[in-house]
Amino acid sequence: MSDYTHGTGIQYHINTKKGDVGRYVLLPGDPKRCEKIAAHFDNPRLVADSREYVTITGTLDGVPVSVTSTGIGGPSASIAMEELFNCGANTFIRIGTCGGIALPVMGGDVVIATGAIRSEGTSREYAPIEFPAVANTDVVNALQEAAKQLNKRAHLGIVQCKDSFYGQHEPESKPVSYELLQKWSAWKRLGTVASEMESAALFVVASYLGVRCGSTFSVVGNQEREALGMDNPIVHNPEDAIAVAIRAIRLLIAKDSKQ
Repeated sequence: MSDYTHGTGIQYHINTKKGDVGRYVLLPGDPKRCEKIAAHFDNPRLVADSREYVTITGTLDGVPVSVTSTGIGGPSASIAMEELFNCGANTFIRIGTCGGIALPVMGGDVVIATGAIRSEGTSREYAPIEFPAVANTDVVNALQEAAKQLNKRAHLGIVQCKDSFYGQHEPESKPVSYELLQKWSAWKRLGTVASEMESAALFVVASYLGVRCGSTFSVVGNQEREALGMDNPIVHNPEDAIAVAIRAIRLLIAKDSKQ
């Protein structure tokens, strides 16, 4: 690959280099969430602000940790992971929002992904479609324990990942509505808990790189509950997912220090 940064070691898109980020990195989509997440760090400092990628590094329990925003979707998320890996990161937790699919999943709940349906395009440029997109067990266990410790209502399971937000929310208006609606029905029958846009790509890229990755989300709402006339609170508050992810990083730091 061509060196677009002329030997500086600075990553082309995220604009960081080795030493700028910690081993543990939190990955929100929205750059505006970085400051909210970094407020949980000790001594946070802005490292880089490039395109959709804002990076802040601080410490948790004396260990360097970072947060880097990824923007929306698999392409930009996979770029962030590859470039953060080049800077020394090897443990990632995506913090995002999602829409519930399974009926027990309600706005304001937390979802922890154990795996992801690869209904997006990015992961196909890393692995054949037969290869599963699965979260790292250590990270999933830490997220589950964190939710328990914080007494958050959490759901574990498979999430669906797509490239089109409006393909999910207005499928009947799309020329391929027949395919979108048919597959959505299958995801429901298979017990898929929620829908989002990045985890499938991140899980597959993590497998390729040999690093750990998991995901946790705040549920905004559930269109299936609304369609059935059930109570469907709409909640725009990522704080519970952030708290769960921060606690999970602390648990991973403690566990890793004993190995």
